[in-house]
Amino acid sequence: MSDRVELRGLRGWGRHGVLSAERRHGQPFLVDVALDVDVSAAAATDDLARTVDYSAVAAAVLGLVGDQPVDLIETLAVRLSRICLSFSVVDAATITVHKPHAPVGVPCDDVLVTVERRRPAPLPPRPAVLALGANLGDAAATLRQATAELLSVEGVDLVGVSPMYRSAPVGGVPQPAYLNLVVVVETTLGSEDLLWLARRVEYAHGRTRDVRWGPRTLDVDLVVVGEETVTSELLTLPHPRAHERAFVLRPWLDVDPQARLPGHGSVTGLLDGVRAGPGGQSDAVRVDDLGRVS
Repeated sequence: MSDRVELRGLRGWGRHGVLSAERRHGQPFLVDVALDVDVSAAAATDDLARTVDYSAVAAAVLGLVGDQPVDLIETLAVRLSRICLSFSVVDAATITVHKPHAPVGVPCDDVLVTVERRRPAPLPPRPAVLALGANLGDAAATLRQATAELLSVEGVDLVGVSPMYRSAPVGGVPQPAYLNLVVVVETTLGSEDLLWLARRVEYAHGRTRDVRWGPRTLDVDLVVVGEETVTSELLTLPHPRAHERAFVLRPWLDVDPQARLPGHGSVTGLLDGVRAGPGGQSDAVRVDDLGRVS
């Protein structure tokens, strides 16, 4: 296949770099994106839904550029390739990250890194649980739309969607109450591929990570992926705090009354423990039922 969609010179601001000044002040980054996409069906039907939406790609790329900093633009380039591959129609992604103000120490017009990654082979289907929350804007509409976006991806099939719950914020930062729900799926994606899909959906809804535990337009957390155990810079599975969060446990039980959290036991027992503990989150109150997701 020789079809390719390219976006050149996407401009963002990030805090990537080894030096403390780079982390503190930030600097401009430019990104070139080349995506291998079979456009035959889109060309035959003139239908955007059958090709890659480059405005959505741009939002995902710039969202990641402006998000949590990394030391190396090599790391950033690989992560950008992974988020581009979260679009089902993309078979391969070639990413070039430019750092024109890199502290090289001599006159230099640009520093750039190019990486190419192809879509990984699908894995055997396994269950996965995602917890969604939002407390800015029209949170209910955001949760409905984000759920539909997650389920629109090839390799992610719906098992069930919980009702919505309202919960008090955690972490001590003053902010509005949250709306939460849980989506249970069956997926052939790897856990990191599912993570990048979640990040991409967050960025599409304006998610930033400026304040830890702060308010957010959308939060999409991976709770479990099969029986997988992961501890990495990017991802911890099972989610390290799911066992103490009523706003995860209660909606999860609505979808699967027999649910178990690997390493912790039955979700029913965990929820009973949360309710009985000091400051138990019994304020996770059911407020709406999504029903079907179109």
